[in-house]
Amino acid sequence: MSTYFPIFLNMQGKNIRVFGGGKIATRRALVLLEFGADVCVVAPEIAKELEDLAQISGKRKEPEDLAQQGQITLSYRKYQPGELTEEDFVFAATDNEQVNHAIFQECRHKEIPVNVSSDKEKCDFYFPGIVCDGDITIGIASGGRDHKKVAEAAAKIREWISCRK
Repeated sequence: MSTYFPIFLNMQGKNIRVFGGGKIATRRALVLLEFGADVCVVAPEIAKELEDLAQISGKRKEPEDLAQQGQITLSYRKYQPGELTEEDFVFAATDNEQVNHAIFQECRHKEIPVNVSSDKEKCDFYFPGIVCDGDITIGIASGGRDHKKVAEAAAKIREWISCRK
């Protein structure tokens, strides 16, 4: 049995820092934005998908749009030790283990919940596979052990939900 307790949090307006600009960071940021988090992505290079999203995000004017999705900002630079001050959650998803470890240590020191995508032992929480259908949200996790199995389970649940409609 996992020692991690499944919990659903209101992410509206939460201050999230994502270090890394690749595939994993992009997936995390996109999901967090859907749940209303304010996401700052920090990396020397950032995926085009996030760049495009940041341009769209900056142009939104309607209050109802802002209530549905969070805001994204991009910072084209490397992690700077000591920069974490007001984050609610941090994701370390760089391709550099030393940088991920430094982020982990700073978060631990400042008691900021952190997820290091490359090391399940350095995760205060896991990022679940998510299935949404209207007001129903399902989170799926394997304790950081089998991401492929989580993705397969999420796909099966999505298929099951779509068949019941």
